[in-house]
Amino acid sequence: MIGMRFTAAFSCAAFLFCSQITGQTAEQYLDAINSTTLYRETAVSPDARWVAWTVDLRNKDATLSRNTEILIAPAAGGDAQPKRIGLSKSPHPEHSPVFSPDSEQIAFLAVPDKSAQLQVYVAAAKDGSPKKLTSVTGYLQAPRWSPDGKTLAVLFTENAPRAAGPLEPSTKDSGVVEQKIYEQRILLIDVASGNTRQITPSDTYVYEYDWSPDSKRIAYTAAKGNGDNNWWIARLFWVDAASGDIHQVARPARQIAFPRWSPDGSEIAYIGGLMSDEGSTGGDIYVVSAGGGEARDATPGRKLSASWIRWLPSGRILFSATVDGGSAIETLNPAKSEIERLWQGDESITAGDDVLSTSADGKMSAVIRASWAKPPEVWAGPTGQWTQRTHANDGVKPLWGRTEKLHWESDGFTVEGWLMYPVNYDPAKKYPMIVSVHGGPAAAAKPAWPSTFNMAALSSQGYFILFPNPRGSYGEGEAFTEANVRDFGYGDLRDIMRGVDEALASKPVDANRLGIAGWSYGGYMTMWAVTQTNRFHAAVAGAGISDWQSYYGENLIDQWMIPYFGASVYDDPAVYARSSPITFIRNVRTPTLILVGDSDAECPAPQSYEFWHALKTEGVKTQFVVYPNEGHAVRQPDHQKDLLNRTLNWFNDNLPGR
Repeated sequence: MIGMRFTAAFSCAAFLFCSQITGQTAEQYLDAINSTTLYRETAVSPDARWVAWTVDLRNKDATLSRNTEILIAPAAGGDAQPKRIGLSKSPHPEHSPVFSPDSEQIAFLAVPDKSAQLQVYVAAAKDGSPKKLTSVTGYLQAPRWSPDGKTLAVLFTENAPRAAGPLEPSTKDSGVVEQKIYEQRILLIDVASGNTRQITPSDTYVYEYDWSPDSKRIAYTAAKGNGDNNWWIARLFWVDAASGDIHQVARPARQIAFPRWSPDGSEIAYIGGLMSDEGSTGGDIYVVSAGGGEARDATPGRKLSASWIRWLPSGRILFSATVDGGSAIETLNPAKSEIERLWQGDESITAGDDVLSTSADGKMSAVIRASWAKPPEVWAGPTGQWTQRTHANDGVKPLWGRTEKLHWESDGFTVEGWLMYPVNYDPAKKYPMIVSVHGGPAAAAKPAWPSTFNMAALSSQGYFILFPNPRGSYGEGEAFTEANVRDFGYGDLRDIMRGVDEALASKPVDANRLGIAGWSYGGYMTMWAVTQTNRFHAAVAGAGISDWQSYYGENLIDQWMIPYFGASVYDDPAVYARSSPITFIRNVRTPTLILVGDSDAECPAPQSYEFWHALKTEGVKTQFVVYPNEGHAVRQPDHQKDLLNRTLNWFNDNLPGR
């Protein structure tokens, strides 16, 4: 596909930065976000002696540098200072720590020089002296030790021109367009000699994997062809680590994530369900024989969405889940489908690629915890009874208002969401409210420390912010997640509007000062909402989708659409047109700000251009900003700052009575 180019026409708009938001609280918000120490990963050693974590480093101007360092400390706590596991005193990208089975060594990825090429290193856990194991060219991620400690596996994309994943800026086309496919494969590294070999087929892209307990096989999820596009149709396989023989285990009906071997090697568990984005995991837990056959749903009908799993030596499965807008950790008896809850909290938890990192016996774990009230820190200890291990953000206080969970009824569903209050809330006053719609749609708005571009900034400007989790979201079970199939924009908008009504009925919200905003699927829902209702008086649509029919041929990940629409656009164009904002564009009256990256492969810039062009033609107040060299995730600090400032100013300028 020859990508349409709008950078030449609009890149200047990305640098015509608006004046800074007036008001001390807005500036304090930006300062607070920029001063927060961010942790990316944590790992606990198998014997529970050590805990390691990855922390972001910043430039002199306090912006993120993209350099990280790995620190290690005794897991038991106390006052022991963490020590650095690294290559030198100069900053480098260093991440993905994973302990050896005997807990004596730690493997990680790092860039040894200014070449930007990651390599695999191993260091002693006690003294941190690193040894380089690889000298490869390409993209590396997700190192894993074999249980016998003799081999390291890593996902490797040889000669890859960019980092893996559709969030990254797409490669720009020119001339005759020919798709070049770079397959991510499993690379095995002999720890003693450093010898390497790629074990999976050269025509197949591997997404996730897990060693068998006897170190002889590797289970993995994979699909042939373009890796960014085919995650949605991945199957479950295992490969013999010695011979390279491949065995297909399962072809799931829906998406698949986190393949994990049982302790005796006879079964493989995985999370299966309707998932709209690679890396945003939610679904039921399935178990299948390693020899193949029909997979069994071990959590049918549960009102939760599993997000990570790990077999325990006892034969139970430890898992994390999104539940009722928050997080939980549970154990499952897969044979009886019995669940025991170990912990639940209104917060977000992560350990990097995993959600938890656990000791070999599963009794000790390490996790990064964050909420709207508490900035991220590393915690370690018995699962659910953790002790805080880092304190870099102890002095960072939230500059947004408190939050409250809301529930409401919609079409037979119980829907939940979060309502953030304005700073210095006065119940005698009336306040404007912004609805912030999450991306996905298979995701959830959960309590988390806000990032730079987050509607929490509006709390400091005197707004309520509603974060709804309408049908299609995680947290209420698979029936709820699948309830928007072939119905994009209809039932989910009803859920959102009934949430708006709930807030209006219970809080001093001014119905004449409502706004809506979102990114990705949230950007689509923003575009859709302003074509269906005039209740919103201002809107900000980031990386949205205006026309599902044209989008099908423009984006680079069209496989995600088939499970949701039931057919390709060529087989059933009507179902795509039915949910397209452009179909109803003449209904729009709402002033709408439109934002997008020029190299977005997930929600390409032409979708935003089409919506902006239509609004201009219809005489609707609008502004369009394209950020050059940005993909689906806007990463450059100047662009993030501009994006936030424009959003806040748009609402301040366009909601009446401000």
